[in-house]
Amino acid sequence: MIEFLVSGIILGTVAGISPGPLLALVISETVKTNYKQGIKIAFSVFISDLPIVLASILLISRITDFNFLLGIISFLGSAFVTYLAYENISIKPFNLQEVKVQKNALVKGALTNLFSPHPYLFWILVGAPTFIKASQNSWFAAFLFILGFYVFIVGTKVIIAVLSEKSKNFISSKSYLLIIKILGYILLLFSLILIYDGLQFFGII
Repeated sequence: MIEFLVSGIILGTVAGISPGPLLALVISETVKTNYKQGIKIAFSVFISDLPIVLASILLISRITDFNFLLGIISFLGSAFVTYLAYENISIKPFNLQEVKVQKNALVKGALTNLFSPHPYLFWILVGAPTFIKASQNSWFAAFLFILGFYVFIVGTKVIIAVLSEKSKNFISSKSYLLIIKILGYILLLFSLILIYDGLQFFGII
């Protein structure tokens, strides 16, 4: 049961701290207004993720009796996580000057996340299969996965908003980049777990 909580925490932390359109909005609003606006954007994932999560879980739950398809999804999920790991490991310093300030921060944050391909790919290939696997253990395990993921994806963005207001150079600091790279290597380990799951679905192991 704890493994699903840890998985949620790791994936949520990576999603929360890795540079992307949503994090760019968090930082830009914080630096050019205040951290409260950045926090609003951090919480926008609750608005935009709900339909994505529900649709993904519904889709994957329909094919839980087809091990071959689940095996393919596990391998595709591993490839996607490996890609995310590569992005983190090869990260370059974040350039705040390239980010434009957005009006209506909460709405813009929700729309940015909703029209980004990453949430869809993550929930179809990784999040929903993990949730369903956890629910087969117990519904509490599935709840822990969701809880760990969203507490940390929002929590890390909130922390970054606060730190960005205190230090505009934080996002380009060596410490921040090192943390992201370390998380990238942790993602590689997670991709191996998905490969293992895929092999199980194919009946190889």
